[in-house]
Amino acid sequence: MSGRLQLTLIAAVFFGPLLFAAWLYFQGNLIQPTRTTNHGALLEPIINLANELPDSALHGHNRDHWLLLYVNVGACNDRCGETLYGIRQIRLMLGKDMGRINRVFLHGDTPPDKVFLDDTYKGLITLSDRKLEQLLANKKPEGLPAGGYYLIDPLGNLVMYFQPDTNPRDVVDDIKHLLKLSRIG
Repeated sequence: MSGRLQLTLIAAVFFGPLLFAAWLYFQGNLIQPTRTTNHGALLEPIINLANELPDSALHGHNRDHWLLLYVNVGACNDRCGETLYGIRQIRLMLGKDMGRINRVFLHGDTPPDKVFLDDTYKGLITLSDRKLEQLLANKKPEGLPAGGYYLIDPLGNLVMYFQPDTNPRDVVDDIKHLLKLSRIG
């Protein structure tokens, strides 16, 4: 084999994969996964709620935590109680990572029974904020039912929405995955 042919083969072995990778990159969406592994809906574009979350509602709580936020605009009925129980269980199922999550209950004009919530759902942050309710209602993906959970990262970015009927184990899987990849909170 001549020296020129050998040099061409070595160059092809080295530059071939680079050229192929560049071609794939600039072609755009040629190779896209057909399905994702997350159970919640990723919210895009990212919206930052850091200025929308009142400091008074988070008094005494670390702002470096992720927030699992539940919105209920009416009176807290049985469904609301089940959901509050569900987000408590989701946090407990996180095990050693449960300290990285704060639970927030955004209620409507009817304030919940504080004594009951303090006894049953210790650590639950409750607040009422019409502007935040409207903002979250507008960010919920179309076609998905209301009454689910929003996940907010420690920087205040609205990250995911979980439908009300999402299996708590699936919510925990998504949160654990995000916490594992996160360098914040």
